[in-house]
Amino acid sequence: METSSQKHSTNQEFTEIATLCKDIFVKKLSDYGTSWRIMRPTSLTDQIYIKARRIRSIEEKGEAASKINEGVEAEFIGIVNYCAIALIQLKLGSGDPITKEEATKLYEEAIADATSLMLNKNHDYDEAWRDMRVSSFTDIILQKLLRTREIENHHGKTLISEGIDANYMDMINYAIFALIKLHYGS
Repeated sequence: METSSQKHSTNQEFTEIATLCKDIFVKKLSDYGTSWRIMRPTSLTDQIYIKARRIRSIEEKGEAASKINEGVEAEFIGIVNYCAIALIQLKLGSGDPITKEEATKLYEEAIADATSLMLNKNHDYDEAWRDMRVSSFTDIILQKLLRTREIENHHGKTLISEGIDANYMDMINYAIFALIKLHYGS
């Protein structure tokens, strides 16, 4: 049974990691503006796929074998941020740049939607993610990416499954769970 201290801990840890991701998003907005507005969701799905594949490669070969001096944490943060951007692009469509303030507001809305989903699922699944391995989060994210690509190939149409947006939100949540485990060892 989930105790109130565990629930508070998950909410607190999730918020702290989401804040870390947002800080990086905002700093990159200062560096690059909203140049990502040109990207279609399918391109963002592929960008997220690259990040998830790199994580899996590092997990399988070991950090020492990596030729780029960035570990899996930076890649999980990238997954969170690219998924939020993809949610924004699904909402707005690709197009002209927007203000940094509007981008930040839309980012916060995307993360809030993912957080709400996490709270509901975490309640129903009773903190099961805490017993999972980080490598399992990587595999689930890769699976969700393959599902997303398949749905994209069907022009967003599904017969029974959740849509593309739900998959992006799930990937945000799994990436944040992985970051919690990497940061807090929970």
